[in-house]
Amino acid sequence: MKKIFSILLLALVMVAGLVYSFTLFSNETSENRKTITETPKKTNRKLLSAAEKQAELKKWEASPDGMAFKKWEDSPAGKKVYAAEAKIMQSIKKNAPMEAVVTSLSLPEGSRLGFGVMVQIEGEDYILSFGIEQSGKNSLNLKREFDLLRTLKVNDKISLKSKNVSHAPKYAYPIIAGDYVERESEIVYKRTPRKDGC
Repeated sequence: MKKIFSILLLALVMVAGLVYSFTLFSNETSENRKTITETPKKTNRKLLSAAEKQAELKKWEASPDGMAFKKWEDSPAGKKVYAAEAKIMQSIKKNAPMEAVVTSLSLPEGSRLGFGVMVQIEGEDYILSFGIEQSGKNSLNLKREFDLLRTLKVNDKISLKSKNVSHAPKYAYPIIAGDYVERESEIVYKRTPRKDGC
């Protein structure tokens, strides 16, 4: 029950972040190219009590989406994903390095996870997702943050760290959020903390 609520809360935060990012991008690319000098106003969201959270969860579970999710959880595919998650959960909680092998340079067809690769850890397959690429400038030219990741090849042995693993009925594999990747003692990727602290 707590897992479902955590997943819903994580999804809500991710959607809010995407909407916020899209809004900022739209403002930057508008014809006027105005500089925003005001600090955004903080929204006063009412925090739900434990009883209200429970009521919202029950309401969602009774919805078609909630019933479909529960059906997926109880299916062999859902159980397989949860079992694979359990294998790496201690490493995720401790943000400890995990040894992996790259098995594919593309994500499953129809995936909407941004840039990523498929990896195998302890005999289980995982999606290693890095999200949507954010470009930034260095002193000489435009630097893309996933350039070194694009040098990975199938069968490369990597060491990775992550603070999050998730799942969705659309995918037959757990989704690891890539925070750090190393290949042959060379850092291939390190997530840059967002400037807003999120």
